[in-house]
Amino acid sequence: MIDVLAPAEAIHAAPELGAVYLSAFGAPGYDEEPARAEEFATEQIPLHSQRDDFKLVVARDAGKLTGFAYGFTGHRGQWWSDRVAAAVSPELADEWIGGHFEVVELAVVVEAQRQGVGAELMAALMTDLPNRKALLTTFADDRPAPRLYRRMGWKVLVPDLGWDSALYGLNLGVPLGH
Repeated sequence: MIDVLAPAEAIHAAPELGAVYLSAFGAPGYDEEPARAEEFATEQIPLHSQRDDFKLVVARDAGKLTGFAYGFTGHRGQWWSDRVAAAVSPELADEWIGGHFEVVELAVVVEAQRQGVGAELMAALMTDLPNRKALLTTFADDRPAPRLYRRMGWKVLVPDLGWDSALYGLNLGVPLGH
């Protein structure tokens, strides 16, 4: 079951979100430390929940949170937008960065991965957005997340930004999966 949480609900659910984050990104190959999951829950979620058009979708199985995805409208002057703008051509930055929907995280607990939960979360996240374009960064190498994004119609804009991350874009005027 997929639900959309309001910003206050996201902050209330932050400990559960942190546990999902740790399961997904603490796994081998990602190797995030527990302290990073704590920072995600106590600092990143509260900060990002205040951004324009914040949207968080969660997956639950028998009442237990099994995954989430979230983003917001990104603007120049924000850390990620400025970092990406500095790494791409001025033309690409002008076309894509500023007013875009910024997909920040997609995480699914290890035991629920490869069951379609990530695709359901992304489809729900990208529904009814006010933005014309969307952006995300993900691993530059071949992993499940980049494959999922490509299957859902995301295009590689820059294969490697210089920090082992690829930049993906999606024109929101085109239906997902096409």
